[in-house]
Amino acid sequence: MPKATEPALPVSAFFGIVKPTGPTSMSIINEVKLLVTRSKLFMDAEKLEKGKDKKQSWRGKSAIKIGQGGTLDPLADGVLVVGVGKATKKLSQFLDCTKEYRTTCLLGCETDSYDSDGSRVRLAPWRHVTREQVENALTKFRGEIQQTPPIFSACKMDGRPLYEYARQGIPLPRPIEARKVTVHSLKLVEWKDAHDFRWPEQTFSEKDKQAMETALQGAGETIVLEDVAETPATDEVPTAFVLKMRVSSGTYVRSIVHDLAHEVGSAGHVVTLCRTRQGRFALEATEKGDRECIPWEVFEGARADAGDADEDGWHAWEREVLGRLEVAE
Repeated sequence: MPKATEPALPVSAFFGIVKPTGPTSMSIINEVKLLVTRSKLFMDAEKLEKGKDKKQSWRGKSAIKIGQGGTLDPLADGVLVVGVGKATKKLSQFLDCTKEYRTTCLLGCETDSYDSDGSRVRLAPWRHVTREQVENALTKFRGEIQQTPPIFSACKMDGRPLYEYARQGIPLPRPIEARKVTVHSLKLVEWKDAHDFRWPEQTFSEKDKQAMETALQGAGETIVLEDVAETPATDEVPTAFVLKMRVSSGTYVRSIVHDLAHEVGSAGHVVTLCRTRQGRFALEATEKGDRECIPWEVFEGARADAGDADEDGWHAWEREVLGRLEVAE
């Protein structure tokens, strides 16, 4: 790739990584840190030489600071903004910024986590749902909306995560407070009659259902977690569709999918979730000032074998970062 103009070294900077589905955001950060702490791009040359002499790896907290600007669950992939050095103090700007997502909803089944990593809570009819019905229902979820976080979220009430109330059957002291979020755009981009997605095999036990019902009853909500549809035949595939959205910070994509499925008289959960944009970092640069992210394979390959440095002393992964980083002043 073309050589980038090299900034004064070492740098404090932001760059974006394309996180894959599977690993946690923290595990990605830890892997990248092992490279960063051995690079003259981010580490003082004198420290690096001392580390070599003493055969140290500079993994300690004092070596360098690194963090991320908004975690992605293991199920999710896409844009993960990384800050190194002084940039870690400015990562909060990526918590409060516009984000874009592409997500797939699978109808007919509701899960405790609102996604395919959870357990089946109840089944509901889906065969009656048409593309036109879903597109008409989307109007209710555009603009400024009130959104209630799911009870299995990490949001806290009186110092306790909501999921603890649900799992332990502790009555909520009050209703879960709705929050105002903005859905700038929301559209259905693909209707899937044929696909490989299936409902989770793990199911909610009667004890789990009773605990969740007890928790919600404490807030004055009465729900009955009973199946109102049968498991489809082995050759029948529940309907799925793909949504693309641009939303404000704090928006629960899973809640939009969950609530939308209810709106069309069904149940649904997220089976794929990709963050395609976080502020100015994006999978594809489409707007002025956009910065494209670096594929995870670049770092993964470098961790296995960094290869030889080029004539200027840079390894291939460092060249990739140099070409896409944003220096933090």
